[in-house]
Amino acid sequence: MIIRKVLPRVAKPVVLIAEELSPATLEALGPDFEVRNCDGADRGQLLAALGAGVDAVLIRSATKMDAEAIAAAKGLKVIARAGVGLDNVDIPAATAAGVMVVNAPTSNIVSAAELAISLLLASARFISPAHAALRNGKWARSKYTGAELFEKTLGIVGFGRIGQLVAARMQAFGMNVVAYDPYLQPARAAQLGVQLLDLDELLKVSDFITIHLPKTKETANLIGVEALKKVKPSVRIINAARGGVLDEAALYDALKEGRVAGAGLDVYVTEPCTDSPLFQLDNVVATPHLGASTDEAQERAGIAVAVSVRKALSGELVPDAVNVKGGAIHPEIRPSLPLVEKMAQIATALAGEIPSSLEVQVRGDISEYDATILATSALKGALIAVGSEDITYVNTPALAESRGITSSVNSDPESPMYRSYISLRVACADGKSLVVNGTLMGIRKVEKIIAVDGFELDLPPTDNLLFLRYADRPGIVGIVGNALGKANINIAGMQVSRTNAGGDALMAITVDSLVSAQVVADLKKETGATQVQSVNLIG
Repeated sequence: MIIRKVLPRVAKPVVLIAEELSPATLEALGPDFEVRNCDGADRGQLLAALGAGVDAVLIRSATKMDAEAIAAAKGLKVIARAGVGLDNVDIPAATAAGVMVVNAPTSNIVSAAELAISLLLASARFISPAHAALRNGKWARSKYTGAELFEKTLGIVGFGRIGQLVAARMQAFGMNVVAYDPYLQPARAAQLGVQLLDLDELLKVSDFITIHLPKTKETANLIGVEALKKVKPSVRIINAARGGVLDEAALYDALKEGRVAGAGLDVYVTEPCTDSPLFQLDNVVATPHLGASTDEAQERAGIAVAVSVRKALSGELVPDAVNVKGGAIHPEIRPSLPLVEKMAQIATALAGEIPSSLEVQVRGDISEYDATILATSALKGALIAVGSEDITYVNTPALAESRGITSSVNSDPESPMYRSYISLRVACADGKSLVVNGTLMGIRKVEKIIAVDGFELDLPPTDNLLFLRYADRPGIVGIVGNALGKANINIAGMQVSRTNAGGDALMAITVDSLVSAQVVADLKKETGATQVQSVNLIG
């Protein structure tokens, strides 16, 4: 008779899809998740689905993930928006709850650029009213005389990725392109054959204006009453970015009074919008927020956020996370994140108090890569070491700030003994400081602690560590071994580093179980050590 042991089933992470997404999204998620569906626009259904316990929720624009929804979703780790805009996500509430927010920032840029161009062309040639007249049996050929684009000036307000795509395509029409963007270097614009102007100058010289800015406090009604007094009466204005950047009431007045020749609109201050007075004007062509509405953009967005969800739920950092500092992480830096977390836990434990500052120095070959994210890794490790719970890369910066802890990263190409290593200095409010050095060894990137406060080591940062600082003398190793043996604590490895014979010494021990406070107290008494510290590494 053969008896088979039945292993318990491990519950799969739950992913809630709250809006219709492309089939490719499910394929990109793969088989490792339990997928549930709900109608995110139905508030009651959404809150019930979130309250049932989910790890991630995938949404588009109709689902409102506000503070109430986030609070209802106990255990939620990721909100993924299959698109660019995040107006329907309360990012501060998500950050406070430790929930990562991701989107697909490049998924629709081609589609959005192409729609802006479509509106520009349609406005220039009265495509919409001419089409409507023909459908109504009118051959209104003489009424709809338009304007060529050739050799005209296109002013692009907001010269990011979409604006740059529009510029490249409209230059092929023979247009002269100028742009306004206070955050872009003139040299970059010059490389693209575009002249940067201030906004007032752009408004004065442009024959066509297209807007590609997010809506913020600074950009709300940026193109408003005063701006529209500065444009040519022959100008046509396109907004396929965000409603509210272009003042719709001011635009209506300018169109009615002949101070603006035409407009193309895809976005509105309030959506859905079906009754704007702008829709009654023949010189306005309007679409219902179709910028991202292509099969290709929807598929790219779904796949992108599915990949981000997979990474986030497997513990990886996600380049498209909007509320995690650090941005894209270079593959050469990524393995250092858990190492720096452990170094910070060790340093904080040995310091005996929460640090006031942590300084990460990246040395050697890896110094050429952006290691900014390691500042967050260090903060996360320090917070874990002092008992903070539910610490994530999302809420670490805010929690550290609330405790008055700062962190920084600097680089140094010099590394005399290792190809690459990382040095972490923690400083405490009382002026005490301590340095822990670590590296990743070989092709497998094996984590090693190589020094603690100047004492050289070759220490794997295992789950349970024990450190003793004492005056070097015979018999200490035996005392420690006996004490741990009596406590039934198995020693996996032991190292002793000293300044010189009879000088200061550091003993670092890897053990198979946590060393209790009582054993620590006994060891300190029996050895006369100045410090005995048990460290339980988490993560």
